[in-house]
Order: sequence, then structure tokens, then C-alpha cells
Amino acid sequence: MSPVEYLIYAFLAINITFNMLGSIALHRFPDVYTRLHGATKCTTFGTIFAVLAVVTHALYQLHVTGDPKYLQMALHSFVALVALLLTNPVGAHAIAKAAHLSGYKPAKAVVDAYEEKLGGDGE
Repeated sequence: MSPVEYLIYAFLAINITFNMLGSIALHRFPDVYTRLHGATKCTTFGTIFAVLAVVTHALYQLHVTGDPKYLQMALHSFVALVALLLTNPVGAHAIAKAAHLSGYKPAKAVVDAYEEKLGGDGE
């Protein structure tokens, strides 16, 4: 096995680890806010390494074969990563804001700055 394959497997192992941690966060954390935080951070970070594995494989195959389809694969993966990095935090923020406006309070929260900003009654 080549060193590039070891690097790809390492990237995939990191991806699997962080995506599993995100799944555990969805199951174990007490409220929607901490679940969103754990799942969003872990899956975003894990997906970065999945894309790194694909890009590494594609560039290695491009170098070996010279086939331009591998460059296309690397570029598409990179564009998908950029889209994920832009939409994942925005989606999580929208879900958290909707939950808060629906009256779902954070578990064990000492200070709720967003409610204070809204005037104390959540409306």
C-alpha cells in the first residue's frame, strides 16, 4: 500500500470518528441547542476530512493516470465542501432561533442573552 493510501485512510478514520461523535451528541445532549452544537461542529469537521480524502485520491489518480475526470472529481468535492461550510452553520442558527422563538428554553442555562435582548418575555 502506498503512503497516499495510508493518508486517505487516516482522513476517512478522522471523518468516521467525528461523525460518530456528532451522532452521539444528538443522542446524549439534553436540549436542541447543545444537540445542534455537537452535531453541527462534529459533522462539519468530519466532512472536511471526507472531502480531503476524496481530493487526495482524485489528485493522486490524476497524477498516475492523467485522466482529467479526477480533476473534475476534486473540484466538485471542493465546491460541495464550500457549500457545506456556508450552509451548515446558517441552518443550525435558523433552527436554534426558531426553537428559541417557539419557547423552547435551554436546559440548565444560567443566562439567556437572547431573551434579554428581546425584552424578557420572548416576543
